Amino acid sequence: MEKVKPFFFAKDTKKAQSALKKLSKKYKSYPLKESNVIVVLGGDGSILSLINEKSYFTKNIYGMNRGTVGFLLNNYSEEKLIERIIKAKIYKLNPVSMKVLDINKKKYTALSLNEVSLFRQTRLASNLRVKINNHIKIKKLVCDGILVSTPAGSTAYNLSAHGPILPINSSLLALTPICPFRPRRWKGALIPEKSKITFEVLSSLERPVSATAGEVEIRNVKSVEVECDFSKPLKLLFDKDQNLEERVFNEQFIL
Repeated sequence: MEKVKPFFFAKDTKKAQSALKKLSKKYKSYPLKESNVIVVLGGDGSILSLINEKSYFTKNIYGMNRGTVGFLLNNYSEEKLIERIIKAKIYKLNPVSMKVLDINKKKYTALSLNEVSLFRQTRLASNLRVKINNHIKIKKLVCDGILVSTPAGSTAYNLSAHGPILPINSSLLALTPICPFRPRRWKGALIPEKSKITFEVLSSLERPVSATAGEVEIRNVKSVEVECDFSKPLKLLFDKDQNLEERVFNEQFIL
């Protein structure tokens, strides 16, 4: 591996900023353009926020947990940082992209490492048509919402909505309804990752729906297309004793 040139990125919290000061005294920090690895100090949200920042997601990312859960980060330690980065295993995680058309015919795009979600905006349930590769699979889904999750995101909101946990190296997406009313027995589906998933909002004026990808939320949507973006993988580095596959697998047995 070439010489490690870290750039430190810390969340604006007391815990993360304290770690930044300590590490900056111990290790040389390079400007972002000259660096080849970004050391993230924060929580899972800090990692997820980088997916829509082009200058960040093109580089290797080594996270250390200075947040809460830290599912996508390594344990925090100030010792042997460069050595740990050199020995770390790289995971390339493909985000999902959403292309949104709103009721005013404006178009939006955004990426998310975890999921793309649609939600009702009012007390009225949303009415959605679901298409896979331009074929109608559900003519009318009455629900609070629906989401498309990546394997990396399958242990997050998807799991809370009773969606399946996907192995991190699986070539699948989870299509999970949120509080479905009709069809009542539909529990979701597993979709090949190369599929195009389209949601059409029926009665979009009377029953408005929002779409969310990461930190981006679009209100009053008319249609949403969701696909994996294989051109922009997020390259996360993990210590050998912080196996990401094992973390995801073990989530199935946590009671």
